[in-house]
Amino acid sequence: MSADQHSVRILQNTSARYGGITKFFHWLTALLILTAFPVGYIASEMAHHIQDPSFDGSQNYLHWAAWLFSLHKTIGVSVFFTAVLRILWALTQRKPGLLHPERTFEVWAAETAHWLLYSLMVLVPLCGWIHHAATTGFAPIWWGFGQDLPFVPKSQVVAALFGTLHWYAMLLLGATILAHVAGALKHHFIDYDSTLMRMLPGHKALATPAKQGHNALPFITAIVILTATMGGSSYIHLNGTHPANHAHTHTHGGEQDEKTIVETQANGNGNWRVETGTLGISVVQMGSNVSGSFSDWTAVINFDETVETGPAGDVTVTIAIPSLDLGGVTQQAMGADYFDSTTFPTATFTADIIALDSDYEAQGALTIRDQSLPLTLPFTLKTNGDTVEMSGATQIDRMDYHVGLGTKDSATLGFEVPITIDLTAKRVQ
Repeated sequence: MSADQHSVRILQNTSARYGGITKFFHWLTALLILTAFPVGYIASEMAHHIQDPSFDGSQNYLHWAAWLFSLHKTIGVSVFFTAVLRILWALTQRKPGLLHPERTFEVWAAETAHWLLYSLMVLVPLCGWIHHAATTGFAPIWWGFGQDLPFVPKSQVVAALFGTLHWYAMLLLGATILAHVAGALKHHFIDYDSTLMRMLPGHKALATPAKQGHNALPFITAIVILTATMGGSSYIHLNGTHPANHAHTHTHGGEQDEKTIVETQANGNGNWRVETGTLGISVVQMGSNVSGSFSDWTAVINFDETVETGPAGDVTVTIAIPSLDLGGVTQQAMGADYFDSTTFPTATFTADIIALDSDYEAQGALTIRDQSLPLTLPFTLKTNGDTVEMSGATQIDRMDYHVGLGTKDSATLGFEVPITIDLTAKRVQ
């Protein structure tokens, strides 16, 4: 046998042992997964602390939490591609025969675990990746191919569902790995056979098992377990019993009650009533743009559209801070070092409406937390009878309002916060 032929034989599987490439994929996957587990756990625990109202806003703590989340996500994507390559390689290779095919139950359990491992090595990171792509997160994946996925919309519903699927599939993967490791150790230390040796480095000659047939039962069992896990996870998510949902309720237990902080204004409080509208903000966190909006806000508007220049009315906008949806960083934004929504549940903008030569300005003061500062909001109007469409934009420096004072690095959290407002209002008769 030539040296080249010997090298090829070492790299490929035989009926007695696994080849070098299979071993490489096996141990690389194991290293990545066993690293992703503790990194993800530590990052998650840090995130829970950040969401706690007692968090002091430490910039260093935020930096490391975001770093660990990025590391976890990057490892997860690496697991996905490594698993795909491993599966493709396995399809081209023979599989060494079982050393004890007569042990029916043991064979069924081992083969079921193998099917689960192959499936979960793809499903777990894929669910996490979809969750990341569907939300606006603060911790990017470290690579140059973007943060989105084809056919995955930016949707909190999609993100929450796949976050739940990722969680329970991860638990199943962990349990399967433990069973797999326990089986390998049993073979090595109790049965004293070469099952584990076939996957370890080295080229020691091993006995060749007899030819064996294939049983479909382990594959069917794995499919049943996967279906039950994914289906059960979806059911748990839809019924709101996922642990993450309880954590959210604990953090924002009064969120639904606080939605009543800003009550609907009576028609007599202004001569224009807002019919529809969007009040949005965006921030740049860890180099990624994160956009969101407030779902609960009111505007009391007095406006005389016949004024050509000069004072034309006034407006008071009241915003329920807890109604902000800022994607994956919503809970962080509610924390004590940021909006501190528990202590300061509302923000207000009170201004005079000034008609200019072509457009308008709202000149007044914006109050966030305990800071009230001058703010001018340029806007345009389109009038159609008793209906007007308004669109405006401005920006503030979050530091001026004591939002995120503990994060003084603009590379971690940008200082400038663009604000946009679009609304349709109707004249009150």
